[in-house]
Amino acid sequence: MARWLFREEHEMLRRSVRSWVEKEVRPHVEEWEEKGEFPRELFARAGELGFLGLTYPEEYGGSGEDYLAGAVFMEEMARCGSAGVAAGIGASIGIAGPQIYKFGSEELKRRFLPPTISGEKIGALGITEPNAGSDVASIQTTARDGGDHYLVNGSKIFITNGVRADYVVTAVKTDPAAGRKGISLLVIEKGTPGFSAAKKLDKLGWNASDTGELVFEDCRVPKANLVGQENAGFYYIMQNFAWERLVMALAGVVGAQVAMEEAIRYAQQRVQFGKPLAKFQVIRHKIADMAAMVETARCLTYHALSLFAAGEDAVEAVAMAKIYACETASKVADEALQIHGGYGYMMEYPVQRFWRDARIGTIGGGTTEIMKEIIAERLIR
Repeated sequence: MARWLFREEHEMLRRSVRSWVEKEVRPHVEEWEEKGEFPRELFARAGELGFLGLTYPEEYGGSGEDYLAGAVFMEEMARCGSAGVAAGIGASIGIAGPQIYKFGSEELKRRFLPPTISGEKIGALGITEPNAGSDVASIQTTARDGGDHYLVNGSKIFITNGVRADYVVTAVKTDPAAGRKGISLLVIEKGTPGFSAAKKLDKLGWNASDTGELVFEDCRVPKANLVGQENAGFYYIMQNFAWERLVMALAGVVGAQVAMEEAIRYAQQRVQFGKPLAKFQVIRHKIADMAAMVETARCLTYHALSLFAAGEDAVEAVAMAKIYACETASKVADEALQIHGGYGYMMEYPVQRFWRDARIGTIGGGTTEIMKEIIAERLIR
């Protein structure tokens, strides 16, 4: 289907990213999935090609393009066949980096953005805790004022890039009694005494990305590493959620598209009762339903992206897009697995990975239930 939202320069970028993904990423996906990680060098290679700095200004090493260019890159990364690879790169440039770029001091920007954009450093965003997920205001990690530093104590969980990140933009309570109005963001660097990645978590999907549990024990963090103003962290986190959720919606659409394409290929090749599966009406109708769901998800997501890229209020549209696109990804992957029959349940067929990878979409970045609350609150208010 035509991508009405993008201009020719975006499509040129798409062709460039797709070519790179096909030549240098996709051929290694099975190996990286088996190992449970992809090489750090992939960040550097993407940086060398200019893909990591699309939405950042030239003064920090970026190319100063728009959010549509960033969306194109994330769409094409999602086609690589491993959502974990796309998630790892996306977490560094699309979740951690923007907090520093939008709200950090000039010193923080100069220290962390150029190496993130070049792929030399990997970033992560640390918000979720064992007892605080969607309820960000309930985080318990504290940062006590120590004069020229903060003393951080607590833990984080489910942090993408958490194990090998060079720095983590970390949500902490600088005023524990103030609820969400007492949250701040600190950049905590790898190697800081008292900061450790406790373990790499074993997941259902996204296997090629490292997801870590982080621990802070009297971790001494310089006050110069404070992002923006003290106690304004909750506002900063909410500001970037729209882009994070858009990226997840885009990934959901592409993931559903890839799963459908895999199902079509299999249905054309697999012969039962003397003819390919693709000749059976029940399979053909499944594919038609899948295609309609994918295109509906794409249109809804592109609408939300158009609002966001234009600087308009896109909160409600983004929430709708994330719900529909991520739910669609799971449903389409499930149907694609069903079309594969018993082979779909075998690990050597990629459709099982598409099915596993899709499931996190309705959880990460704000659950479907939270998205519905956002929409309902907006409509009722």
